[in-house]
Amino acid sequence: MVRVYTIASGKGGTGKTTVSVNLGTMLAILGKETYLMDADLGMANIGLILGLQDAPVTLHEILAGKNNIDEGIYKGPAGLKVIPSGISLQGFQQADPDKIRDVLSEIVKRCEFLLIDAPAGISKDGVVPLAVADEVILVVNPELSSIVDALKTKILTEVVGGHVLGTIINRVDPNKSEIISKKMEKALGVRVIGIIPEDANVRRAAAARAPIVVKYPDSPASIAIRRIASGLAGVAFKEDTARVPREGFIERFSKALFKKKSDMK
Repeated sequence: MVRVYTIASGKGGTGKTTVSVNLGTMLAILGKETYLMDADLGMANIGLILGLQDAPVTLHEILAGKNNIDEGIYKGPAGLKVIPSGISLQGFQQADPDKIRDVLSEIVKRCEFLLIDAPAGISKDGVVPLAVADEVILVVNPELSSIVDALKTKILTEVVGGHVLGTIINRVDPNKSEIISKKMEKALGVRVIGIIPEDANVRRAAAARAPIVVKYPDSPASIAIRRIASGLAGVAFKEDTARVPREGFIERFSKALFKKKSDMK
């Protein structure tokens, strides 16, 4: 059975897109056929995080009717399939967000999991991802403004007929995780499905344009994401879950050589 999850937040800056990328990658590592779609048409970031900012066909072109879905699907880490949005204003203006439903109806025929990275805040573009998903996962920081905005997103989700599965609390002080979890459940009225601790390796992985679950698989944030993904996939959580092999010198050298030859054509 295909599961469609929209990853949402009430405000920008919560780490929602980073969570989406790493959660999708971890599901792929667990052997699940997983697609990740960037539905943030105006402020797309997935392409930037994964080095796909120059992708010739994005969700913008698909929603504008210029290209078909197959042309906008790219291979990401661990076999994750990625559908990025473009970063140009012209592409944003030409994209029709109402056609996202048509794109989704085609993608769900191909996968086990579809993660939709929704726009932050409350906007027309953000309503469709909240309404079409099986369940919505809120990414929240342990601060008042993030909680208040997440509550607004939860209410909007329910108004448009969606359902919030729970929340992932991101960037948490490990010494305060238990008390923060209880306060969050009380404030939002939904269960906490995962807590991701503050981890400097998240920024290091972002600088390398790689998911932290691949770049630093033993880091605290990676282990937390692995736990969340295992719960969604319905598999037993294991800290030594199979990982993506790291590239050795020969692989990196060959890739660089191939790229250089391609650039010369």
